[in-house]
Amino acid sequence: MKFNTKVIHAGVEPDPTTGAIMTPIFQTSTYVQSAPGVHKGYEYGRAKNPTRTVLQDNLAALENAKYAIAFASGLAATDAIMKTLKSGDEVISTNGLYGGTYRLMRRIYEPFGIEFKFVEMGDAADIAQHFTEKTKMIWVETPTNPMLDIIDIEAVCKIAKAHNILVCVDNTFASPYLQTPLDLGADLICHSATKYLGGHSDVVLGAVVTSNEELAKQLYFIQNATGAIPGPQDCFLLIRGIKTLHLRVQRACENAETIAKFLAAQPKVANVYWPGFETHPNHEVAKKQMKMFGAMVSFDFKTDTMETASKVLENTHYFSLAESLGGVESLIGHPATMTHGSVPREERLKIGLTDSLIRMSVGVEDVEDLINDLKAAFEYL
Repeated sequence: MKFNTKVIHAGVEPDPTTGAIMTPIFQTSTYVQSAPGVHKGYEYGRAKNPTRTVLQDNLAALENAKYAIAFASGLAATDAIMKTLKSGDEVISTNGLYGGTYRLMRRIYEPFGIEFKFVEMGDAADIAQHFTEKTKMIWVETPTNPMLDIIDIEAVCKIAKAHNILVCVDNTFASPYLQTPLDLGADLICHSATKYLGGHSDVVLGAVVTSNEELAKQLYFIQNATGAIPGPQDCFLLIRGIKTLHLRVQRACENAETIAKFLAAQPKVANVYWPGFETHPNHEVAKKQMKMFGAMVSFDFKTDTMETASKVLENTHYFSLAESLGGVESLIGHPATMTHGSVPREERLKIGLTDSLIRMSVGVEDVEDLINDLKAAFEYL
């Protein structure tokens, strides 16, 4: 089954009772048993729900995986992965990643004795120097948030496998439409499904995907034991949103390319971060592992102040000032005070996240309207 067919049909069948083409919302907390322990595969809503089962089967198919485990948010999914580790274990993470992931690692799991190293991963060969006998996992985010760095997933996985280290890839920014990390050797994929998978800014949900049976068993157990599950209506909304994933992401990527080139020509802009530029440090890696270059674009100004950024952020119309990304509407944000506010300024500056940096999630509107929106905002500079 090809990808564009998978998003609509994989794991999804008409309801056998009524023939409804859309998966029903099974809004129930429990299930009747014909005798103690005799049931139809469902006992209690926290453990399993038919709507969630369909979603999980669909997500697994999109990533060419055997298993998918859905959670109440992307951070709940990340938290579940962290729970597979124990005190004394070490995680090597890219040094440019979502602020919420950084906060979870530093402020929740470091006090429990799990160690984290945040390192540059532009050249995968450099990662091995950070390995110790305690290293159990490499956490890869590519493209990174918000600097759009590209990490060579296949190269990282080859190095990790040689040392018996797991690799988890946060695939939120790319979505399975653009890249499938398990095919490149990764052991786990983490998603904030709130973003491109959902696509309509109306649901918060997360997922972990794997083909490793032992890891899947651990994660299903954690899902049930800790209870950070998505509700059936959220699962339904995600099933619906995924059906147009390929159409949305393709259009958004096309718009992002036009906008990135527009920004690069602006005299007051210092840097434009977008993997599609041939000058991007890992442009060739992006060409190899991604179908397109993504719909996220970041840029900063020659006058590097928050005040400069604010003049643009406060004067766009179609680009809405808001956190999140991946919806059909275009969003604009200030990472230093919004998504990455929990990252110390000195750490932000090390990866190039300046005070004037703006991050855009380019949507599927008419690109001429988006360009004109930015032109009007730039008049305030």
